Amino acid sequence: MRRLPPVLLEDGCSRELLSLIRTILAACKEISFRVGQGELSGVLGSTLDENIQGETQKKLDVLSNQLLKDILLESGTVKAIASEEEDYTVAGNPDAEYIVAFDPLDGSSNTDINSLVGTIFSIMKAPVGSDAADEKIFMQPGHQQVAAGYVLYGPSTMLALTTGKGTRMFTLDKTQGSFLLTQDFAAIPAKTNEFAINASNQRHWEPAMQNYINDLLAGDTGPRAQNFNMRWIAAMVGDVHRVLSRGGLFTYPTDTKDPNKPNKLRLLYEANPMAMLVEQAGGIASTGTERIMNIQPDAIHQRVAVILGSKDEVETCLSYHK
Repeated sequence: MRRLPPVLLEDGCSRELLSLIRTILAACKEISFRVGQGELSGVLGSTLDENIQGETQKKLDVLSNQLLKDILLESGTVKAIASEEEDYTVAGNPDAEYIVAFDPLDGSSNTDINSLVGTIFSIMKAPVGSDAADEKIFMQPGHQQVAAGYVLYGPSTMLALTTGKGTRMFTLDKTQGSFLLTQDFAAIPAKTNEFAINASNQRHWEPAMQNYINDLLAGDTGPRAQNFNMRWIAAMVGDVHRVLSRGGLFTYPTDTKDPNKPNKLRLLYEANPMAMLVEQAGGIASTGTERIMNIQPDAIHQRVAVILGSKDEVETCLSYHK
């Protein structure tokens, strides 16, 4: 099995970008260890604080955010960072070439039940001559990402990574501390009979999504004439990993449960990096009305609807939205 650095260098990845990716992964290996310790590490449960999203922070959220923040800023490889857990962007090395947006621990509510969680990250180039303290440097559409990935903390610690030349899977060899290539290129099957959605919100969905899911649930006696299985891990990183591994459709659609927050997932920290990984594996990622990676961000904590996964099934879902 091949180690990550030579694989990326053969793809034409610059040494500066490779150094940044390895810096992110150094923090993720530490997070993996803390997650793996569970209750033994004393970091399970919630804090008394809320993040900028108004969500109660888990102790591991805070720890993971601090680990990534510290190691990235100390490395000198980033001009600025943006985190789901930070109110504002944080300036780094003014002369650095790259900026990084991340969700330090996606699915953190799963830690208390020992279920899947992960770190999601997006790397972009900083505009030339820009101010490291200006959050507008993050207002870039997703197609300008130079790399994206996630680290999944499960039975094994896995990395899904793209630098724009396909999506590869690496597994952490904990005996050596190296990420080894275990799947050269992920390829999402165009057809699927699996979907992932939080069905408890069904009454709040828009009519298009209501109709689409109802037709899936009708099975082989309904208009789709096919039986479908529903899967839901309650962590985007886990559900998208399943899509990359064997196909499927994942969606967190617009709903009316909270009129002030019609969408759940964050564009910079979740939707854009996952969209890049999925598209690089042959899938589609949309809001229901437009390609996710074409969206021009207007705020660092902007939320969007997400429909992504197997090409044919996503296109079928989108046909309901026309």
